[in-house]
Amino acid sequence: MAVHIQNPNFLHTHQLRSSLTSASASPASYHFTRYSPAKHSGIICKSNNKDDYLIDAPVSAGDGFSFSGGKYSDQPSPSDEWLKQGKWVKAHRVGGSGEEAKDPIFGLTMGSSSQASKDVFRWFCVESGKVDSPPVILIHGFPSQSYSYRKALPALSKNYRAIAFDWLGFGFSDKPQAGYGFNYTLDEYVSSLESFIDEVTTTQVSLVVQGYFSTAAVKCARNRPEKIKNLILLNPPLTPEHAKLPSTLSVFSNFLLGEIFSQDPLRASDKPLTSCGPYKMKEDDAMVYRRPYLTSGSSGFALNAISRAMKKELKGYTEEMRTSLMDKDWKIPTTVCWGQRDKWLSYQGVEEFCKSSGHDLVELPMAGHHVQEDCGEEIGGLISRIISKSALI
Repeated sequence: MAVHIQNPNFLHTHQLRSSLTSASASPASYHFTRYSPAKHSGIICKSNNKDDYLIDAPVSAGDGFSFSGGKYSDQPSPSDEWLKQGKWVKAHRVGGSGEEAKDPIFGLTMGSSSQASKDVFRWFCVESGKVDSPPVILIHGFPSQSYSYRKALPALSKNYRAIAFDWLGFGFSDKPQAGYGFNYTLDEYVSSLESFIDEVTTTQVSLVVQGYFSTAAVKCARNRPEKIKNLILLNPPLTPEHAKLPSTLSVFSNFLLGEIFSQDPLRASDKPLTSCGPYKMKEDDAMVYRRPYLTSGSSGFALNAISRAMKKELKGYTEEMRTSLMDKDWKIPTTVCWGQRDKWLSYQGVEEFCKSSGHDLVELPMAGHHVQEDCGEEIGGLISRIISKSALI
């Protein structure tokens, strides 16, 4: 556990403690430790609130497979409502020759959902808050969707312009067949993220990123430090032991078996989201995550391609991220938030890394790998306070 050192002579410690334990703070629990030269502080907030955890759906909700056209039913669904809240942003030019995508086995022309846009990719995003407020971009992990930040957006929108988007290959964003405009490599995700940021804002932006895609976000921040105001990492792969995909995800990279499993909504969506933490999703929420896999094969093809690229490149990217964050010239205020019930990434070595690199650490004892899914409202408030305090330092 992190060591708590109270320093009555250090005013900021008191200010930080007062802010994070104020009456307006979220009722869930976290443990804050600031690691920087000659100043350490720790905060613990506790609650017996158990409502943050998702429970099994009642029998009346159905089994998740009684759907029409990829929907849970013909009635309005959370997926429909989420879609209505969002919009599409065009960013990052389509690569390749522009030819139509074809099935790699039979050579048949694939459906429209597997085809790349004509010129620029379409990204689905949900935006909350005033347009002229400081921008905060919320980046989901692998595999997930912008929907995972649904509970964090209201808290952030009070003081910030919060933008949650779907990566290319996920959710409602474009999912071109690999090899036809986008190959789903981490290098492409870095450059496409830079394009997206430039498209949605001309000012400095705070980035919040979860899981394995943290490696791409850190490289983006290293490439464009003048553009990034704050960086908040949720359960990122920080140690050498983290640089390997869990079997739940690596199976999608396997020849033939990966193609089959990536088309199964339960294996492609439910299992990755529920096997890495302590929670169970409500059926209505699970259907939002399943919907892309139920409506088109393009989501599965993209998942297969991403898994292969991630399996090949994650080790190098993790090492590069560690080097960047340990660099004495790294000037971007960085905070690591860690769900300690993560079943994919061990907490061992995380505290030591934050100490040696001088980055702040926030421990969330009851959260798993997908922190924002486990305790979204708390994370929203916590992100807001981290950014506001960073501005005062």
